[in-house]
Amino acid sequence: MITVVLGLCGALVYGFADFLGGLASRRLRPVTVAASAAVVGIVPLLVALAVVGGRFSWQAGLWGAVAGVSGAVGVLLLYAALAMGPMSVLSPLTAVFAAVVPVVVALVGGTVLSPVAIGALVVAVVAVVLVASVRDPGGARLTARGVVTAAVAGCGFGGIVLAFNETPADSGMAPLLVARLLQAVLLGVAAIAAALRTGGPSRVTAASSAPDVAGSTAVGGSVRRLALVVVACGVFDALANVFIQTGLHSSTDPSTLPVISVLNALYPIGTVLLAGVVLRERLAVLQAVGIGLALTASVTLALA
Repeated sequence: MITVVLGLCGALVYGFADFLGGLASRRLRPVTVAASAAVVGIVPLLVALAVVGGRFSWQAGLWGAVAGVSGAVGVLLLYAALAMGPMSVLSPLTAVFAAVVPVVVALVGGTVLSPVAIGALVVAVVAVVLVASVRDPGGARLTARGVVTAAVAGCGFGGIVLAFNETPADSGMAPLLVARLLQAVLLGVAAIAAALRTGGPSRVTAASSAPDVAGSTAVGGSVRRLALVVVACGVFDALANVFIQTGLHSSTDPSTLPVISVLNALYPIGTVLLAGVVLRERLAVLQAVGIGLALTASVTLALA
């Protein structure tokens, strides 16, 4: 039961971070937002390390580094994929690969799931597709390159779960901190490279660069709000990793890895819910069905 709760909490918080990152990306380059959020996320992990503790070892460092590289690759390839084709196809594809890869690894490793658990996981994967499916207003065409890029991005996100699963149970926050530090460095380099390539520190929308009748005070307020959004994104993203890591080590049951990986892929639910609250966006019918299926699958997994 606690494993399912932690997995769902991680997914929801990941979704919140995704939503806030999307808001900030309307004013800044996505890679700039991702790099800034990664740096911000170091602070709450340091606080968690001081409060909860953690044991640094070569295993914690190694698998933390693997998680950091996987996360950075996943983020960069996801942005690349969404720039190539329709978000309504490529975003769910990424989430499905993020869910399925750890499940396949667990099954190949000898994990045996009950028929009920298998059915619940399949329903959860379907829910991921439905919740993440959104209309693409740009009319972008689907290409083989976009599909492959989205699939590899999903494998990168699945790699985070696999890496954290391999960390020692007593390592606590240590591997999370290693992963976050490496991810911040890699995404920071990517952000600097993007800025140098385009000749500017960020991508600012026309609305944000237009003169404001309220003067510099309004501009300063806008900048502060943007900074708060990025900070919140980084904190939520770090907190989601804490939930996932804790969930993976909450039980010695071999089914913990596939359960956490599939529940983690339900992060679009958090994004959709927060968009409804903040932006007053209405749920599409398919998204509502997907949320219902996700809740059904979660309850089933908790009882299985």
